[in-house]
Amino acid sequence: MTANNKPMANAWQDPDDAPDLSQTPWREKLEATPVRVGRPKSESPKVSTTIRLDLDVLEGFRKTGPGWQSRINAALREWLAEKG
Repeated sequence: MTANNKPMANAWQDPDDAPDLSQTPWREKLEATPVRVGRPKSESPKVSTTIRLDLDVLEGFRKTGPGWQSRINAALREWLAEKG
């Protein structure tokens, strides 16, 4: 440590100084930690489908950038709300 009690950034550390993670309390902490893999499950998951669209409609939505599929979904939802 330096005179102002801050550790030196480039100080060498012996790898044997690392805690033994197979011993308590480390083992208990690691076993208690939930494992989260991937994206969280959606409450309303999307359904994969195939739809045929006119080329000009598809190109028009794609030109609007990322999220074009969501915008098609929103346009269809709006149409359904008007007709329902």
